[in-house]
Amino acid sequence: IERLERQADHELYRKLRSEGHPGLVLFSSGSTGESKATVHDCVRLLKKFNKKRAPLRTIAFLLYDHIGGINTLFHTLSSGGCLITLPRRTPEEALRAIERHRVELLPASPTFLNLLLLGEQHERFDLSSLKIISYGTEPMPEITLQKLHQVFPEVRLHQLYGLSEVGILGSKSRGSDSVWVKIGGKGIETRVVDNILHIKAESAMLGYLNAQEPITEDGWLNTGDIVEVDGEHLRFRGRDSELINVGGEKVYPAEVENVVIEMNNVVNAVVYGEPNPITGTIVVVDVALADPEDRVDFTKRLKKYCGAQLESFKIPVKVNIVSEPLHSERFKKTRRKPAKGNGA
Repeated sequence: IERLERQADHELYRKLRSEGHPGLVLFSSGSTGESKATVHDCVRLLKKFNKKRAPLRTIAFLLYDHIGGINTLFHTLSSGGCLITLPRRTPEEALRAIERHRVELLPASPTFLNLLLLGEQHERFDLSSLKIISYGTEPMPEITLQKLHQVFPEVRLHQLYGLSEVGILGSKSRGSDSVWVKIGGKGIETRVVDNILHIKAESAMLGYLNAQEPITEDGWLNTGDIVEVDGEHLRFRGRDSELINVGGEKVYPAEVENVVIEMNNVVNAVVYGEPNPITGTIVVVDVALADPEDRVDFTKRLKKYCGAQLESFKIPVKVNIVSEPLHSERFKKTRRKPAKGNGA
């Protein structure tokens, strides 16, 4: 044990010590801005695990520095399940572990599941034990969800929703092939204001160490997540901070990405905005290809394909073919924060 000179004496730490409660600090991925340090009271955070659920053999895919990984850990252990770790977080290792350990639950990100499908490695393994694939951390492309449903017709596809600020909330997908989901549960309240989801939760954080809390005047957490509403169900469109303003028109990056990844030879795509003197901002897409392709020819093909499905202002003006991964170590898309141009 090495003692450091630095003292942790933040007001939130003092509050935890005064109540004699353990605490947890989680850092956001920072995929759309500066990473935030979220402080939780573990007594409040762990209340949801008092209710015992069916014990499942579960892969520990999501990391423990992420609320999803913490949720998987405590959900599995509190229910008497078995947590299976991976030597390497690759699609092949995950599939091998499912076969070897008769895994029943695979929690993962849409990006990881897309890579799993692209490799077609699932055909090499016995995955008959798998009962549930849960996904979250970012919007699920409809084309990826449809492919998953086709490949795993007997597996329940379950959309999760959570934030570092409130933990993972109770959720129920409209169906395995649907991106619509109902969230809530005991100790959870939700509302939608100007298409932004607001939440009140008993498991909410104490606050940030390094940022101002996104709490409204009447005490609701502004999640920054843009949603559509259909009765009790929600559809997540993306983060408010990711929205691209093209001459006053709103572009959701995930909507454009969903179209691009439908194209032949496309492995992944990430959409963001860049300043432009005329429209304020233009739509830019970084694309990873399975096989090399001439950039000019591919750009023409992409614009023609997008033009048949998207409004003109949503079609990428600039196309970059990249060789580096378009996701972080958490298998979450690394999206550049939209630049602020004129009118953005």
